[in-house]
Amino acid sequence: MKKNALPVLGLDQFPADSQRAHFYYVERLEDHLVRYPFVSTPHAHNFYLLLYVTRGRGTHTIDLVTHDLRPGSLFFLTPGQAHSWALPAEAQGYIFFFSAAFYLRQYPAERLGAYPFFDPARAPVLYLPPDETAIKALFASILAEKAAPADNQYEVVGAYLYLVLELAARPYAAQAAPHPTALAAQQVRTFGQLLDAHFRAEKTVGFYAGRLALTANHLNALCRRVLNKTASALIYERVVAEAQRRLVHSAEPVAAVADALGFDDASYFTRYFKKYVGQTPDEFRQHPPAG
Repeated sequence: MKKNALPVLGLDQFPADSQRAHFYYVERLEDHLVRYPFVSTPHAHNFYLLLYVTRGRGTHTIDLVTHDLRPGSLFFLTPGQAHSWALPAEAQGYIFFFSAAFYLRQYPAERLGAYPFFDPARAPVLYLPPDETAIKALFASILAEKAAPADNQYEVVGAYLYLVLELAARPYAAQAAPHPTALAAQQVRTFGQLLDAHFRAEKTVGFYAGRLALTANHLNALCRRVLNKTASALIYERVVAEAQRRLVHSAEPVAAVADALGFDDASYFTRYFKKYVGQTPDEFRQHPPAG
């Protein structure tokens, strides 16, 4: 059985225009999506990510939890978190990646770990007013540094990053977004990590419940409380999402895709896929959804 993990992207997979800027990456969201279309599919990364949306509405799924994505949304991801998004063609904003080492060049580690939006038991998004200007201007300044780098580029960009995080912490604390209890959220997040590691070989709720020392009914109840979905539905979605990625981005025969996803019978895989998507794998490959 194949047990490939969810793709984990590194900063070196996003070449910077400046040879110096390898501890961070910044780009307009609309340009980033064109340059790297694969980032819409489920993946994780080994760096921190900030996403600021100025135009467009969609969804952003982080560790199995789906959040609204709209103007004024500021998302925060830590290394190792899995995510994907659905964005309209007109989406605009800024995306910024940075390594822990980049932040630690100028600021203490305990401060980075203290930001509430980087706590996995807290909501990873801050909803700012669409006409907010202070944080938006800081992202624009970071982008300007990329366009005209100077000798102290790291220091200046690091200072802008620090200001973004410090300013975001104020309304985040006031927003106090409702979030599931820490224990339930952590258990569901661990389920998501196990699912990413084993979904090709294991597709039963019982397997994941056993790894979490829970009953299948308890795991289903947790998933309903936190995500409003059953654990079995989440397994189904994860398998189908990987199947869709392979069908769109590779020329593998359907039988090879089925084998890669742990199906011994390609015809059973076709029925499994069609039940969820409403199309056979061949039909989906010929007419994938727009966007």
